[in-house]
Amino acid sequence: MSLRPFRDIKRRKTKVINVGNVKIGGDNPISVQSMTNTLTTDVKATIKQIDDITEEGADIVRVSCPDEDSSKALKEIIKHVSIPVVADIHFHYKRAIEAAENGASCLRINPGNIGDETKIHEVLKAAKNNNCSIRIGINAGSLEKDILEEFKEPCPEALVKSALRNIKILEDKDFLNFKISVKSSDVFLSIAAYRQLSKVIDYPLHLGITEAGSFVSGSIKSSIGLGSLLMDGIGDTIRISLSDNPTQEVKIGNEILKSLNLRNRGVKIISCPSCARQAFQVIDTVKILEEKLAHIKTPITLSIIGCVVNGPGEAAMTDIGITGGGKGNNMLYLSGVQNEKVLTDDIINRVVSEVEKKASELEN
Repeated sequence: MSLRPFRDIKRRKTKVINVGNVKIGGDNPISVQSMTNTLTTDVKATIKQIDDITEEGADIVRVSCPDEDSSKALKEIIKHVSIPVVADIHFHYKRAIEAAENGASCLRINPGNIGDETKIHEVLKAAKNNNCSIRIGINAGSLEKDILEEFKEPCPEALVKSALRNIKILEDKDFLNFKISVKSSDVFLSIAAYRQLSKVIDYPLHLGITEAGSFVSGSIKSSIGLGSLLMDGIGDTIRISLSDNPTQEVKIGNEILKSLNLRNRGVKIISCPSCARQAFQVIDTVKILEEKLAHIKTPITLSIIGCVVNGPGEAAMTDIGITGGGKGNNMLYLSGVQNEKVLTDDIINRVVSEVEKKASELEN
């Protein structure tokens, strides 16, 4: 059982590109990305972090290649991971060529700082020869000098002009396997730039609020920025940029998509903030359940409500629900229907058991 969305989001139609075995754009699911923060030359640590990111639910991972040793390390890293790797390239076009030759599924380049068109053409040739897609990464902090002189400061029009200029470079070389981003650390600037760009191109868009900040502030900024665009049907792949563990970026990205009914993965918990009416410790219970149910990948809705004010109504719309009752007798709901009373001390184990049972039924 799942809540029927009040309004279905009509996604903007875009071209489909490939990032390894992940399709971006069109009617394909909006993918979630993150980026490693290990030294790429530390192959073992980088593989471990990619595995953690994958387990959290990432579809794609980006790895920085600031030097030749890093781009060459990709070859060994890619052998041992299960999701496509995007090579993050700045300034040195040869790193992009090396990354493509060493197995990267996509190159993230900022044409504004990678060099003249001749060097960009060499990168495109290497990408074509190695079945490697490209992300054009336009960033408010690294716009081309002439565009900054024209507009005096980063603004939506400046980001869009840079994007269109660099799109033309790729189109002129008949390279169409690319996506594009127009990022800023400013929420309003980012939203406006993406909205303007989406009106004039049909290439897939990579959404992000760059350098969003710490876990709390960055998650809020990203949720506002990306949520606004996604509700307009804009966006084909997302990355949350946090000064935190990359797994947290993936968690927030998936939660944003879940909240908009754009993609469902794992247990979606509806819980109350708790008050003096609660019959059990809701906050502690939810924290424990989040940890114990993190391994569930099947979409399941779960309501944990501390009293009977909203509990029965929420439970009626979720797969599994617990509503607080008097004297430690709480009501368990299955598929929206009252099932039986559960003692407070038994809530955790019973809910975990029912969720795992439900997941097994749905998977089979």
